[in-house]
Amino acid sequence: MKVNDQNSEFISHLRVEPVTKTNWNKFVELFGSNGACGNCWCMYYRLSKMEFLEGKFEDGNKNAIKELVRKGKPVGLIGLLEETPIAWCAFAPREDFIKLDKSRVHKRIDDKEVWSIPCLFINKNYRRSGVSVQLLKGAVEYAKENRIKIIEAYPTIPTKDKIPDSFAWIGLYKSFERAGFKIVDRTSINRPMVRYYISQANNDQQDRNDTMDNKQP
Repeated sequence: MKVNDQNSEFISHLRVEPVTKTNWNKFVELFGSNGACGNCWCMYYRLSKMEFLEGKFEDGNKNAIKELVRKGKPVGLIGLLEETPIAWCAFAPREDFIKLDKSRVHKRIDDKEVWSIPCLFINKNYRRSGVSVQLLKGAVEYAKENRIKIIEAYPTIPTKDKIPDSFAWIGLYKSFERAGFKIVDRTSINRPMVRYYISQANNDQQDRNDTMDNKQP
């Protein structure tokens, strides 16, 4: 069944957790025989162009990310509806994604430690129903629990009302905006750099709590 905004109450039940050896098979189930898209297996940003293209054959990219998981390296977060995997976002320290530092438009803007979300993948039956926003909120909660202070991403701002799903793998800016991310660099007009500052969000929440406490009789 394909869901939409009218029957998307399920979103509140989405469970977000890191991909590990324990749930590796759920990750494989979500990505399917195409490795999400064209045997990518979310290794595009982690490899050189030549390595990535070679990895499209004989399960090269799949085995590469499986090896990272086997070693206990952070690769990303998976969204589960009960036990059904429906969403994924790559999530790891920025330096793990070597293509970012070679990018003309997404170079580092400072020397702060950040974790990056360079891509997302949503099961086709659950797209355009708010899953990506809930997944990103889950990433924020994961960051808070693991003392990650800054989350960074590089979504697209479409120039048309609709874009093909194959062009939305980097995420849509409006989803990040709804999850609380802010633009921090617009070297690329249609591919801004956005961030979520965990410490600032915690301070804002504390300020709201203090205000409420002061209003108590």
